Amino acid sequence: MISTRTINFLNDLKLNNNRDWFLTKNIDYKAAKQEYIDFIKKVITQLSHKAKEYSEIEASKCLFRINRDVRFSNNKAPYKTNFGASINTFGKKSPKAGLYIHIEPGVSFIGGGIYMPASDILFKVRQEIDYNFKEFSNIIEHKDFVKHYGQLYMSEALKNPPRGFDKENAAIDFLKLKSFVAFANFSDKEILKSDFADQVSTKLLALLPFINFINKGIDD
Repeated sequence: MISTRTINFLNDLKLNNNRDWFLTKNIDYKAAKQEYIDFIKKVITQLSHKAKEYSEIEASKCLFRINRDVRFSNNKAPYKTNFGASINTFGKKSPKAGLYIHIEPGVSFIGGGIYMPASDILFKVRQEIDYNFKEFSNIIEHKDFVKHYGQLYMSEALKNPPRGFDKENAAIDFLKLKSFVAFANFSDKEILKSDFADQVSTKLLALLPFINFINKGIDD
């Protein structure tokens, strides 16, 4: 489980985001990181009970570095104030759809899909939705998907239909999307509960048909 020690470390990091402070808190950082790895490992184990393809994933290889890349950012704070992990059967750096777990005080969430993919991959996903819209609709309208995610994240979309797709297309609202993702938020109180890993695993399992649909389109 995630403990208050990890939440406190991330809160303190947000207030003291500098290298000198971070070096003095190396023990606290390593303890929080290990706790997060153990949590991810438990989630992966629970996923693999119903989706065997996740059984070979190593939790430690799912984590993103806490160091920020500040080369092209106006924000020069050297560290992220969250722990993030990509659980992807094709590897953390794969362009294919996967699952994501984000722990940050006040803004923790889980979800998955494919975020701002390259144009060639984006076209393949749109084409898959166009060709198999009924199947896609059944997935995102399934009771488990709706229960845990409500709907897809629809905020980042083109104003006009993408090239090659007619504005009268029944799937046009989805074909305009630049990303295909769904999220579920958690409060700090929720992530500290002893059954948080169970809650996360249940929600991520509900997302797998959506993930598999996207990746099928990329593979075709």
